[in-house]
Amino acid sequence: MASKKLMIIDGNSLIHRAFYALPPLKTKEGIVTNAVYGFLNMYYKVVEEYRPTHIGIVFDKKGLTFRHKEYEDYKAGRAKMPDELSLQFPLLKEILGYMNVKKLEIEGFEADDIAGTMASLGEREGYEVVLVSGDRDYLQLVDENTCVVLTKKGISDTEVYNVEKVADEYELTPEQLIDLKGLMGDSSDNIPGVPGVGPKTGIKLLKEYGSVENLYSEIENMKKGSLKNKLELYRNQAYMSKMLARIVRNVPVETELDELKLSEPNLEELSEMYDKLEFRSLLEKIGGKSSAEEVMALAEKVEFKIISGKKELKGCLDSLKKGFYFKFAYEEVGGKKEILGISLVSDDKSYFYVDLVEGELDETSFFESFKPVAESKDIDKYGYDIKEEVISCLMHGVNLEGISYDAIIGMYLIDPSEGSYSAKGISREYLNEDILEIKDLVGTGKNKKSLKDIELEERAEFFVKEIKVISDTRSKIESTISEREMDELFYEVELPLATVLGDMQYRGFKVDIEELERLRVDLDGKLEKLVSEIYEMAEGEFNINSPKQLSEILFEKLGLTPGKKTKTGYSTNAEVLEKLKGEHEIVSKILDYRQLSKLKSTYIDGMESVVDSRTHKVHSNFNQTITSTGRISSTEPNLQNIPIRTEEGRKIRKLFTSKSPEYKLVDADYSQIELRVLAHISDDEKLKEAFFENTDIHSKTASEVFGVPLGSVTSELRGKAKAVNFGIVYGISDYGLSRDLNIPRKEAKEYIDNYFKNYPKVKEYMDSIVKSGKKKGYVETILNRRRYIPELSSRNFNIRGFGERIAMNTPIQGSAADIIKVAMIEVYRKLKEKNMKSRLILQVHDELIVEAHVDEVEDVKKLLSETMENAVKLGVPLKVDMEVGDNWYETK
Repeated sequence: MASKKLMIIDGNSLIHRAFYALPPLKTKEGIVTNAVYGFLNMYYKVVEEYRPTHIGIVFDKKGLTFRHKEYEDYKAGRAKMPDELSLQFPLLKEILGYMNVKKLEIEGFEADDIAGTMASLGEREGYEVVLVSGDRDYLQLVDENTCVVLTKKGISDTEVYNVEKVADEYELTPEQLIDLKGLMGDSSDNIPGVPGVGPKTGIKLLKEYGSVENLYSEIENMKKGSLKNKLELYRNQAYMSKMLARIVRNVPVETELDELKLSEPNLEELSEMYDKLEFRSLLEKIGGKSSAEEVMALAEKVEFKIISGKKELKGCLDSLKKGFYFKFAYEEVGGKKEILGISLVSDDKSYFYVDLVEGELDETSFFESFKPVAESKDIDKYGYDIKEEVISCLMHGVNLEGISYDAIIGMYLIDPSEGSYSAKGISREYLNEDILEIKDLVGTGKNKKSLKDIELEERAEFFVKEIKVISDTRSKIESTISEREMDELFYEVELPLATVLGDMQYRGFKVDIEELERLRVDLDGKLEKLVSEIYEMAEGEFNINSPKQLSEILFEKLGLTPGKKTKTGYSTNAEVLEKLKGEHEIVSKILDYRQLSKLKSTYIDGMESVVDSRTHKVHSNFNQTITSTGRISSTEPNLQNIPIRTEEGRKIRKLFTSKSPEYKLVDADYSQIELRVLAHISDDEKLKEAFFENTDIHSKTASEVFGVPLGSVTSELRGKAKAVNFGIVYGISDYGLSRDLNIPRKEAKEYIDNYFKNYPKVKEYMDSIVKSGKKKGYVETILNRRRYIPELSSRNFNIRGFGERIAMNTPIQGSAADIIKVAMIEVYRKLKEKNMKSRLILQVHDELIVEAHVDEVEDVKKLLSETMENAVKLGVPLKVDMEVGDNWYETK
């Protein structure tokens, strides 16, 4: 094996792959970084894996190459590089400079040519050569001393090609791949090749003739037919295509291999850049502040006391009479959370860890002592994701009161688009310090250990350090919230809401197991019938769930009109099938099959894994800090996404029932709350008038937009107006509306123009909120909830348009979320204050469900109506629709 190893990385290929593989990551300043971040992760991965002694990154130089001179249409038709990607190239090159990694680019040549030239130089000087790219053109460079590491899916999957691997996959030598491309062409580079010659034919020809030149020298002896005719007709094109496909290996490179020797980076500049771009994990790779050694050193500075006896626990709890920070240390065992300990910080900054594993304390004895402290409203509790503590307390008969702070909720309000708010992230953001994550303590995958296997001192140290971060950052987070005028939202809405959501999650929603089995049998029967009908129409059996097999049936066997083509064949997605419904009856059957299959797998089969076998309840996880708009989300199961557009979908709601014959479900649903919020925010008189007069808003809009008397509005016109109303709320374009209503784009534009003509202040609002969003960088709801929208400053038209739609919609959808949260808190509080048996068990967007005792149904209806309609005062009245039933289906 060569002692010297040269690695050449195709910079253009890897940065493109990273850009499209990762979501549009942005810094808080709005700098898009996904392509750079993905590239660097790939760089560190291959360098660590292959340990090169020399390394270089090749890039395309802007401008025409020698290939364009030979063939004017070379690479013609390629889409323009997105601004969000092109702006990241200089950023990457600056970072490579700090890394002391050589960049190679030469005018008139492509990155491939420079890579090929450097590979030849390396081979001649006895180097082992490793080429890294996502471009299969590089495979022609493979030989006994050079391999190609080809990036596959995403940014982490790679495959190594040597001579044997190329032969196994193509049945050709690497050199013959140039001939293959000469024959079959390459649409991505607009290399024409010979029309009609694909991979299969091309490989067959080269296995017989060896090369393009040999093929044409013997073409006279080839059997007559269409293939021979095409080859003869496009002879010159084949030669030219081979020339274009060949990677040049004698580019005038002035760089010596010694200049590519791997050297130490300029750590100070690189660390500053990674910090600026918020590449925390990359800081760890270069030994910055996030290294595990320094993390442990920081943890060692915390002095704390381990509590393992009842007497010690009493003394600890007695010191918490003013207020304290706390967090339970959980470990999931058999699908259930077990509390291993509790980390605590008193107001005087004393640190404790209550151990429930090795001493005389367990969960029962702990909660017996903790109950008076937990239920005292006079003792402030500060935490981190405190909803989990609410649930744990309820499970032990304890009502957690006095919640005054939650770090996760605070961070969520400050930056609702972050999506994850770890203690490690909070420490980095506000303390410029790092702490371990749980995976650093227990490991991952098959080597993952139980927390119980970690030494008590080390385990305690980890959880104390975590709660210390929450304690040390509270004042900074609260100050930011106060500066942004979100005090009311934080202290009076989001913090109390954590208790409400914890209570709802703890109580759960009863599932009718008999109905579940009935629906299963019903769906199985319908699916079986559909499969039989589809096979009959297709005149044979096939895998309906296979896009490839379905494509063959629809477009080859039945001759239906194909739509867009993918890498694996013609698309059979829902959009394509909807357009084909009129061509053959089988299409509607397939759509029905897909819909029922999804219902069964998601809501029938999937329900079994989340139903408590003892109580027959589901305890959905209500997420308070996930959505950017402020809406609550629901998972495991997602009770907010149960389909309602079809009768089969609506029947799923029959599964969810009241807990006993003594209870009913009362469902209260805000009527058109988002349109009412729009009327309030825009202050449009005509729109407000409809709500004050209690007129059907969709009929009124139809009357205004389509110019017909209110009494003459048909159901069809009302349906179109409804699409326009809700489309306006979501900032819909004429193109989007035309697709929704299946009408010409011009007609859709007329609808929207007429809408704005009749509701001019709505148009004024839409324009002003976008303008304000661009100026401030964010938009707000009626309770000052902010959402930052860096997309508004994008140079890319599509991304900027997306940002504008967010700006228009967020104040509306976010304000509706604010309103129902206020209502939830009040409903929960009043039910408790009145000592009623009824309890709030579910929230779905604009809808609240209370499990009401039969003796309290009328009182609950009144309470819901009064509370929800007066939750927040708007410029138009809030209205609630109410239904009562034994199950959720009956209430809708």
